[in-house]
Amino acid sequence: MNPVFIDTNIFMYAAGAAHPHKQPSLQFLSKMSQSKTTVVTNTEVLQEILYRYRKINKQPMGFQIFEKILTIIPIILPITKTDMILGQKLLLKYEKIEPRDAIHAAVMLNRQIKTVCSYDKHFDQIKEVKRITP
Repeated sequence: MNPVFIDTNIFMYAAGAAHPHKQPSLQFLSKMSQSKTTVVTNTEVLQEILYRYRKINKQPMGFQIFEKILTIIPIILPITKTDMILGQKLLLKYEKIEPRDAIHAAVMLNRQIKTVCSYDKHFDQIKEVKRITP
């Protein structure tokens, strides 16, 4: 099966307070850890976790999530110059997407990853990738 890129919000919902997305996110991550599907994320997702939890004064929790991601996700992809260039092209092509989503999509596309697991509907605008939810 093709790799699946895991977006930041899946980890945040799984670790967060009660929310309709919490249990589906936890179950998805558990299922992926036991399946033969390759799951990946990138360094920007890790940065987003550290940034967000520091901003909301919950840095220890952010560190726990960061360390858990490193444990359960076998492949953490780097963001390269080539990814940034493609990200810029995606921003020009899809004017309503967010820069972080464009970078995530570029990292995926440059590595022939076509599926992203995310609650972020901006990914639906990017025709080159398919968004799934837990």
